[in-house]
Amino acid sequence: MTDEQKKVLEAAGIVDATDVSRYGSGHINETYKVETASGVRYILQRVNTTIFDVDLLKTNVVRVTEFLKSKGVKSLEVVGYDNPWRIYKFLEGYTSRDVVSEPHQAYDVGRAFAKFQNDLADIPPPRLEDIIPKFHDTPNRLKQLDDAAAKDVKGRLKSVAAEMAFVDSWRKNASRIVDLMAAGEIPERVTHNDTKINNVMIDANGEAVVIDLDTTMPGSALFDFGDMVRTSTAAAAEDEADLSKVFAKREYFEALAKGYLEGAKFLNEAERANLVFSGKLATFEVGIRFLADYLAGDVYFHTKYDDHNLVRARNQFQMVRSLEEQTADFEAIVKGLS
Repeated sequence: MTDEQKKVLEAAGIVDATDVSRYGSGHINETYKVETASGVRYILQRVNTTIFDVDLLKTNVVRVTEFLKSKGVKSLEVVGYDNPWRIYKFLEGYTSRDVVSEPHQAYDVGRAFAKFQNDLADIPPPRLEDIIPKFHDTPNRLKQLDDAAAKDVKGRLKSVAAEMAFVDSWRKNASRIVDLMAAGEIPERVTHNDTKINNVMIDANGEAVVIDLDTTMPGSALFDFGDMVRTSTAAAAEDEADLSKVFAKREYFEALAKGYLEGAKFLNEAERANLVFSGKLATFEVGIRFLADYLAGDVYFHTKYDDHNLVRARNQFQMVRSLEEQTADFEAIVKGLS
């Protein structure tokens, strides 16, 4: 335990800490588990000040957690918050996993995030802060890719002709959700924006708690569902280089959609009509982000080898193709569940 950590803990009234150790698999913030002489455990985090505006982030996290607490909804419990440090009560009896390996786990993901969105649907004004502006603005992501291609700082553009051609074939679809939102057909909602299974913790009774609230902000429910499709139905990791292993698993999509639609009663007709499309768009968007970073010289995503971001981009574009091939089947699944 460092002197700084001890000072932060004591300021929050935690004076009997016996051990502070690294915890979890996150790469953005520094996360620690705190053991105490009384047996009460805590999560201590140092927020990444390079990525986040810590004041805006604190505003959102405190508002969201306090609102959920006022409704009696189990959530993260803030014990102390002194930027850039914050302390949560440890979620005893809850576990998480990093990979969806069975259909019922995809169901749990859909159910958990639908409940999260539903629980926050009536949070009172003012509007939550935009932690990352234009986070799911796909046309803006395309502009970032085009800018990186124009600069071609590493001379890599000539090696990605096939990938750029795929991007061009999909440009016409990029603005659908933002255009529908601008037209008022799809409402702005409070969304999580990182809907992976490792952000869902479940206890022995099946009760789920959504964690990692750092990107909770205004957005479209469709991007939350779309990223669930991208991560929960994938047969392979997002950096699998063998594209024959990359596809969306039908039974996992069915389980995911079932869990989500059981709780997402707030969806309007336009949102329901675009659920299957959202999986393709969210996956495409991540693919162009990987490709843009590859052309920019790997400045955003952590990479393990020279072409890591290119492998990721090819993987995501292959996943889009798989989702496209199964569109009719997936549409029938959603229709049957509606």
